[in-house]
Amino acid sequence: MTGHATTQVRGEAASFGDFVQLLRPTQWIKNVVVLAGPVAAKRLFHLEDFINAILAFVAFCLASSAAYAINDTIDRHADAKHPTKRHRPLARGAIRPATALMIAAVLISASLALSVMFLNPKVIIILATYFVMVLGYSVELKNRILLDVIVIATGFVLRAWAGSEAVGVQTSEWLVACMFTLCLFLGFGKRRCELAMLNNEEDAREHRATLVRYTPDLLNHLITVSAGIAIITFLLYTMDRGPSPFDRRLMFYTLPIVFYGVFRYAMITELGIFAGPTEIILKDKGMRASILLWAAVALGIVYKDAVLQALGVTRAG
Repeated sequence: MTGHATTQVRGEAASFGDFVQLLRPTQWIKNVVVLAGPVAAKRLFHLEDFINAILAFVAFCLASSAAYAINDTIDRHADAKHPTKRHRPLARGAIRPATALMIAAVLISASLALSVMFLNPKVIIILATYFVMVLGYSVELKNRILLDVIVIATGFVLRAWAGSEAVGVQTSEWLVACMFTLCLFLGFGKRRCELAMLNNEEDAREHRATLVRYTPDLLNHLITVSAGIAIITFLLYTMDRGPSPFDRRLMFYTLPIVFYGVFRYAMITELGIFAGPTEIILKDKGMRASILLWAAVALGIVYKDAVLQALGVTRAG
């Protein structure tokens, strides 16, 4: 029945929505980490730095969409057997592989052109490194247990690094450490989501070979360890007395929000109703609320002086 349905779809012309789905714009939320460096350095609200940070964000959105198109082309047969990924345009046969690869070529060309025209050479090198690494992931590294998640986490570190370089500030070692450990936790959680959504070992093997070796017990252990490391890393960051453009000791008081977000994510990964962290963030109200609350409090801490000054002006008026 599935094969018959696929044949029917291949006879239809791809819709505009299929091409939008191919780009996976909902995944662009991951590229928000590009703004982490500029925010932490208190440079986001300088006009030139703001423009450069947004350009870096757009460049990574284009590059990541190109990577998704290539990955979906490679995985189209495995995705066709997945309960949710079978609805992707390439898995359904709505878009031809050659078309998807042409779109990917245009997107990565646009991403690099944007970077060359408006951003500094370091950002270009980081962006190119990110894309090559993601290609390696799509072709081979996603089939290597543990290394697959490490590569995903490294991709987020490269995004954050590029954002810092885009505004001309040195990338904080604490930013790298917090980003890497948090994304390890999210990555192992994603694997737990995938495993929970599949019915049996054979389904897991057909979709992703590494899922057979990622047993529930192993993933629960990895999630627990990586969550603990991520929280401790953040705690040590808040207690560091080194130079900082803002009083990061105040970040210590956001720990309850951090704990709630981490624990809620770990809980949700076992339910088998979400495909991964992006879907959890977009669809789970509790997760979304904790992230938005933490972001608001963190911005208030970073820009505390400006906030107090604004409140003072308001009161004086």
